Amino acid sequence: MLLELTDVHTYYAESHILQGVSMAVEQKKTVNLLGRNGVGKSTLLKSISGLIVPRKGAIRFKGQDILGLEPHRICRLGIGYVPEERRIFPKLSVRENLMVGIKRDRRPENPWTIERVYSFFPRLEERDHQRGGNLSGGEQQMLTIGRTLMGNPETFLVDEPTEGLAPLIVDRVLGILNTVKGEGVSILLVEHSLDMAMALADRVYVMSKGRIVFHGTGDELMAAKDIRKRYLEV
Repeated sequence: MLLELTDVHTYYAESHILQGVSMAVEQKKTVNLLGRNGVGKSTLLKSISGLIVPRKGAIRFKGQDILGLEPHRICRLGIGYVPEERRIFPKLSVRENLMVGIKRDRRPENPWTIERVYSFFPRLEERDHQRGGNLSGGEQQMLTIGRTLMGNPETFLVDEPTEGLAPLIVDRVLGILNTVKGEGVSILLVEHSLDMAMALADRVYVMSKGRIVFHGTGDELMAAKDIRKRYLEV
């Protein structure tokens, strides 16, 4: 396994958010994490990326225990994180935001460049010298994805990348995720759209109240009508 979580417990103060989560992401595979709002999906990604430190459990990346490492060290190991909050640098230009994402010690055969990001998101090229804080929500989402890819991650953590976006931008985001998957990068995707999950994922996990309540293939989830009705449908 490239990324493995074992019995992870994460808290906000005394609120017990993740309650013994165990899951795995294989090399060159895409895993989708589904569940209703507020069940702990974003907390799980933040626990992996080091923004929150779990109180108990183990998180291993390529066999190395990364629980408790600082976020910048986890990033340099090869884990890229696209947060739901986007977290761009508002006073830097689009190009400068992308340059911040470069990890010079990571040089794969086909590295991500600014020009390559612009080929997927032409709107960003049009905004090349514009400050990030002046971009629309959809443009900021594209910029956040592009900035993370500039670090050439081996594992790509993506939190709700299409939420609130126009259909055309959703298609572009789906296209870039398919490209990343095709290049052998592992993806852990939090996404509310079941259709998108089925289009991308090799494995699916369903979370409820901080626990994993289902894991299997997309076909197995579609066959598990009781799981979908109880934990996913509104």
